[in-house]
Amino acid sequence: MNLAIDTQDRFALSAKEREMAARLATALVDATGFALVGVSAKAVSAEDKRRLPVVTLQANQSKVDVVVRTVRHAYPRDVREAMWQLESSVASDAAKRNQIPMVVADSLSPGAKALLRERGIGYFEPDGCLYLRWRHCLVNIERAKRVPAKARSIPLFTGARENVVHALLMSRGAWITGAELAERAQTSTYTCSVVLQELEKREWCQASGAGRTLRRRLVEPGLLLDAWAAQWALRKNPASNWHTFAQRPDQLMRQLADRLRQSEVSTPWAFSGAAAANLYAPLLTHVDTVDIVIAPGESEAFAHALALEPADQGSNVTLVERDGASTLFRHDFMQDQSHLSSPFILYLDLQNGHGRNKELAQRVREKLEL
Repeated sequence: MNLAIDTQDRFALSAKEREMAARLATALVDATGFALVGVSAKAVSAEDKRRLPVVTLQANQSKVDVVVRTVRHAYPRDVREAMWQLESSVASDAAKRNQIPMVVADSLSPGAKALLRERGIGYFEPDGCLYLRWRHCLVNIERAKRVPAKARSIPLFTGARENVVHALLMSRGAWITGAELAERAQTSTYTCSVVLQELEKREWCQASGAGRTLRRRLVEPGLLLDAWAAQWALRKNPASNWHTFAQRPDQLMRQLADRLRQSEVSTPWAFSGAAAANLYAPLLTHVDTVDIVIAPGESEAFAHALALEPADQGSNVTLVERDGASTLFRHDFMQDQSHLSSPFILYLDLQNGHGRNKELAQRVREKLEL
């Protein structure tokens, strides 16, 4: 559809806005049968001179202006500013003509659509849907659409960002500030902000307030944990197998804890794997192998402290070298400060499918009560 746009308005709108306005106009005419009058531009408000596209239609004896705010890939956070601009523009119109506020986007998340519906604002995806309500007219078109090119997402499970993910899961859905989260995650507020913004886009966390009062909380811990587990399963951390004599195999972990307590080992460590998980969420009658998470490069030092011998077969101790999120939020299982990995790390380490680890992982997840 060729649209006539005034020269002044043409220069006031970007090429993207003009393109989206044209596609919206075509969709509206096809869906409603109204006649197209033209496309223009108007200021957001008397104070805000930014221009918004306006598609004018002839609806029987009345003209109606569809005031448009264009965005690219819209999540609830993105449409809130768009809603404010549209509502300001409609409220500031001295003529008080028939107006329909509408958000036009390459893609809209389900949460964004729900938010717009609640506020009585229409929306349009060129390859997907059209929704508007005006007087007795309701247009609600949902159709299968091409999968849009995804907005660039950042990797969440790398380095310090993984610390933030871990800290958020440990927050158990409580409202938390960026500064509080940074302290718990032992990283910068900037890193926390990057992760939180990505989680908001995915609609896995909610925000409240602004500036210094801005707080967020995790609302989809299960989805976040699933995504972390999928990434975790792809990793190949350095691990070595060892053996030590245990008169009572069911007491091996306690025996190793006693040796570590008496040793000069000073780097962070924690029990993980099936033995530790079974202590946290009992399921199995006994587990006779123990995994210990240690800092990279510390295998020989720990082997010496624990009196371990290398074992290609018949091993009962595995030393896994990794740092970062793995050693955050360790908790004590004995009064001598012997450490278990956090419940979330225990769950992740059970994703290897060995033995009955799948059943044990499910028991751990049930205890987490996500």
